[in-house]
Amino acid sequence: MALRSILQLPDDRLRQTCAPVTRFDAALKHLSDEMLETMYSAAGRGLAGPQIGVMQRIFVMDVGWKEGRPSPLVCINPVIKDAAGLAANDEACLSIPDQPVRISRPALVRMAWQDLAGRDCEGFFDGFAAVCAQHERDHLDGILCIDYPNLPNPVSEGPA
Repeated sequence: MALRSILQLPDDRLRQTCAPVTRFDAALKHLSDEMLETMYSAAGRGLAGPQIGVMQRIFVMDVGWKEGRPSPLVCINPVIKDAAGLAANDEACLSIPDQPVRISRPALVRMAWQDLAGRDCEGFFDGFAAVCAQHERDHLDGILCIDYPNLPNPVSEGPA
């Protein structure tokens, strides 16, 4: 397996809409393995196809691996079906290093996707998993976290 180079702004490919995946074969499995390896090596929790120059609707994520609870997920042709609530979170992006932003996103999402065999899947994501799934899915349409209104960081109360 090989690590892939992660594209960074201002690379134009990060702003393009990706094509649907239509071939579910060994090459797709190999790509997903390389994407996960690249994501882990970069200490990320998600990575989308366009971030490595693959202009297809695929992303990988694993929100628990840093806490010792690995749960890698490969999402192909993902679609957000429903969303509820709002939560403000700090987001970072491997393609925009050292520029975290605080944005508001739905706190709960229902997403449909295909797995590596082309089977239809559906699931609910909340908390950081919801943030990660939405962040990576946005990449597939050329949308970056810096495109959302940046919220101010909460001000902590100091001594009176």
